[in-house]
Amino acid sequence: MAVDEIKVDGVKSDSEQGLGSKAPEFIKARRVLHLSWQVGIFIIGLAIVVLGIIMLPLPGPGWVVIFGGMAVWATEFVWAQLVLRWTKRKVTEAAQKALDPKVRRRNIILTSIGLVIIAVLVGIYLWKFGIVMPWKIKDQ
Repeated sequence: MAVDEIKVDGVKSDSEQGLGSKAPEFIKARRVLHLSWQVGIFIIGLAIVVLGIIMLPLPGPGWVVIFGGMAVWATEFVWAQLVLRWTKRKVTEAAQKALDPKVRRRNIILTSIGLVIIAVLVGIYLWKFGIVMPWKIKDQ
């Protein structure tokens, strides 16, 4: 067994699984059927990705849906598998970095400073205008 084929509990890790089509063997054995399968997968994945893009400015889990469409594409296309691997690696790195005590301390300090600034601005507004909606403020 080569070094890059290390298994954990008998299962290869994500980076060790082969790239390529995950279509059933009887579909891969017939060229026309496999091409049709790939076109269908591409269209379904495209529809999901477009739906995710539409959700970005609207309420909804836009990025999650986009990556769901990429996952559909990754069942057939190597480029999508590589994109998902890269994305997974970057998300894991970001999560590990966010757990770093120095980064957490910095984020807490920046959030606290931001909240103090917002509280001061709200205090100034209330001191100057009281509890009045902005569109009802009369010129003084």
